[in-house]
Amino acid sequence: MLGLKFECVPSGAPEPVHNGETPGDTVLRLAAAKAQMVAKDLTGDVLVVAGDTLVATNGDVLGQPDSPEQAAAMLSRLSDSSHYVYTGVALIRPGRAPATGLSRSEVRFYPMSREEIEWYVATGEPMDKAGAYAAQGIGAVFIRSIEGSFFNVMGFPVDLFYRLLPEVGLDLQELRDAPSAQR
Repeated sequence: MLGLKFECVPSGAPEPVHNGETPGDTVLRLAAAKAQMVAKDLTGDVLVVAGDTLVATNGDVLGQPDSPEQAAAMLSRLSDSSHYVYTGVALIRPGRAPATGLSRSEVRFYPMSREEIEWYVATGEPMDKAGAYAAQGIGAVFIRSIEGSFFNVMGFPVDLFYRLLPEVGLDLQELRDAPSAQR
């Protein structure tokens, strides 16, 4: 969407959620750990961007469902209520201090019938999504409103990424204009 070329490198970092840790603290810690894990093996003037997202409702954290049954249970909890989407973003560039930031959005769902939930889970879309839905996909039909960054709910808060770039000495125009070998 921003016109940047990038390579996706799975970090392999463990993603534990610690008791007593807020969702915001969790995603910031996990994003930083992922970025550090990838950055340690890289050389040259590169930018490592990492993120982690959690959905929280009524004090409980909802990650990605492990089964269709778990996805249905998550969606039942989100039906006709509000929840929060938290995303931590970490940027690492050699020779500079890392930059981290947090995006938090409130999402309100319409009521969902059992049949709607079963149909949606059967599409397969919920299975690799925090909170078991995709705002950029079929799941959009269940969203009543979003307060905060839509892009955070969609999967990556590009607005936060943009605001963090100066902290690592970059700007979006510079990244877009860079020769592809340096992107």
